[in-house]
Order: sequence, then C-alpha cells, then structure tokens
Amino acid sequence: DDEKKHSALVLQFANGRRIHSMSSNPDAQAGKRGSRVLDEFALHPDPRKLWSIAYPGITWGGQMEVISTHRGSKNFFNILVREAKEGGNPKKLSLHTVTLQNALDDGFLWKLQQSLPAEDERQEMDEAAYFDWVKSGAADEESFLQEYMCKPADDDAAFLEYDLIASAEYAQGADWQTPEGGTLYAGVDIGRTQDLTVLWVVELLGDVLYTRHVETLKKMRKSEQEKVLWPWFARCARVCIDQTGLGIGWVDDAQDRFGEYAVEGVSFTAQAKEALAYPVRSRMEDRRVRIPYSGEIRADLRQVTKQVTPAGNIRFTAERTPDGHADRFWALALAIHAADGVKAQPWRPLTSAKPAGETRTLDDDWIPQDA
Repeated sequence: DDEKKHSALVLQFANGRRIHSMSSNPDAQAGKRGSRVLDEFALHPDPRKLWSIAYPGITWGGQMEVISTHRGSKNFFNILVREAKEGGNPKKLSLHTVTLQNALDDGFLWKLQQSLPAEDERQEMDEAAYFDWVKSGAADEESFLQEYMCKPADDDAAFLEYDLIASAEYAQGADWQTPEGGTLYAGVDIGRTQDLTVLWVVELLGDVLYTRHVETLKKMRKSEQEKVLWPWFARCARVCIDQTGLGIGWVDDAQDRFGEYAVEGVSFTAQAKEALAYPVRSRMEDRRVRIPYSGEIRADLRQVTKQVTPAGNIRFTAERTPDGHADRFWALALAIHAADGVKAQPWRPLTSAKPAGETRTLDDDWIPQDA
C-alpha cells in the first residue's frame, strides 16, 4: 500500500487464512497471532529481540519455526541450539540439523542435476566430487564448516565476533560506494605473490567512517598496482601504508608523489598491530564504522586472533590462506588509523594513582619517576 506506506505483503485465502510476508524489523511481529517462520534468524541484527517479540504471537496457537545457519558461537541462535542439545531443552524445541553431507546422503545432488543445464560441470560430479567442489569455493575452512556443516565459528578464538562484524555491515544490496562530500582516508596492506594488496577507502561523516571502496590486487607488478592506487591516493586527505618488507619502497614513492604528511608508513611490529587492531573493534562496538556485506571481507576479519604469550605480551596473528593473510582486516585498520591521524604507538596501562592535585584522565600516560 504505497499510500499508507505499508511494507507488509499479505496473501489471503478463501477460508480467511492469511500469510504475511514482513520485513526483518522485530516490531512488525507485534500484534500478529498464528504460526510464523523466522528465516536466516542468526543473521538478524538482534535475534534475541526478534525472538522476544515473535514468540508471544503463538500464545493462542500455532508454532514458530526458526531457520538459520550459525553466525558464531555467541549468537543467540547458537544459544538456543545449545539449550536444546545440552541444557535440558527448557523451551521444548524440536531441533533439526541438515548438513551438506546429510543432504548429499539423501539424494540432493541428483535433484540438483535435474535442474541444471546439460553443460554444467556439476552434471559429471558424484557426491564426493561435489562436496569438494563446494568446500573449495567457500571463503575459508571456518566459513565452510559454519555455512555447510552446522558448526558455529568459535567467537572466543577470533578477535571479532560474527555479531560484531554483522552490526557494522551495510544492508545486503545497499549502495555504499557513493561518497557524500566528506573527507576520504585510505589504508593499504601491501602484497605481491601470496598476499593481496588491499586498498580500503573510508569517508568520514560526523564521527562515523563509511567504507566507500575496497580494491584487492594480486600478482601484479608494482607499476600496474600504482595505476589503480595513485588516483585514490590523490582523492584522500591521508593514506597509511604497511611499510613492512615490500612496503618500504611503496611509502617512499608515495611520499615523493603526495607528500610526507599525506602518506604515513606503518611498520607491522607487535606493538603497532595492537595499536591498529583495537580501534577496529572499538569502532564496531560504538557503531562508528560501516563495512560492505561480503563473505570475503567477513572471512578476513574473522581470521585475526589475539594471543597472549607466556611473557604476557599480546600478539595478533592470522592463518595464511590462498586468499591472503587477513589483508582486508589490516587495510581497514590502516584506513581507520589514517582517519584518526595519529602514529601507531604501543598501548601502556595507566597507573592507579597520581600526585596530589593532578587529575588523571583516560588519555594520560603518566608514569611515576620510580617506575
């Protein structure tokens, strides 16, 4: 109903029954009785709120079906699954699990092949070959296990939880690449053969950084990469570049062309990585960064883990894969660092006291003389 601005779609049958197709806004569930299906439940920005509003709708009869893959071990969907499996099932859920292997065992591939064109490569596959084909196309092992094998990713191992990443993503299909007149900043993680070169451009509007461009380059000569990167550097107020290894030459050339203030090189020491990583998390927690809805980006952000050494030092690590070495994560971190306009410094804990009459603040790095 364009006139009343109603977004719900209703299909009414001769017997008076209706099917409502509604938006994902939890408030759309309020006041409606009867059975309901919540699809892609874990992908919802707030699945717990959606459940809390939808569940009272079956008080007078009907059932509620929740369909989803996992989105990390701390997502409310996985809490429901664990309650049903391990917690005595207090909600009396009927849990049904279908993995890719289950589907193949039940004849899924044969059914799929009946609907595919004769020339499709999957026509010649058996179940084992199709399983490997799907697995090889997944962003990484964690994504495959979660999306196809119903095994939630471990949020305690990764630096960024799935829910946190999802909260920072644009809506699927949104137009996020058009700048709106704010200031542009960029971060570049340098690669050549195994690792990717990734350019990440953000626009500062108010206190929020909106991603406007992400470019990945692989196995390209430096001169060819420059043809892609230099025009973006010219549009940005500040650019931060990974100057570890190959990056040293990149920083020199970029500073010669665009100026030393406009281009900062950042060496990826353990201390610098710590200083770069935490602002990514804090901006996501504060809803002050927006990133594209992308499986490759999500997988890269999930690759980074925080480890504490026996000496108490913090290390940020990532497994090297055919698609890089968490290069998109570090490009985003560098872009945020460029926008913040400060050099990467190791974090130091604040002391618990100061001399009488001096005020201690969160930005204070005061160290007593006898420290």
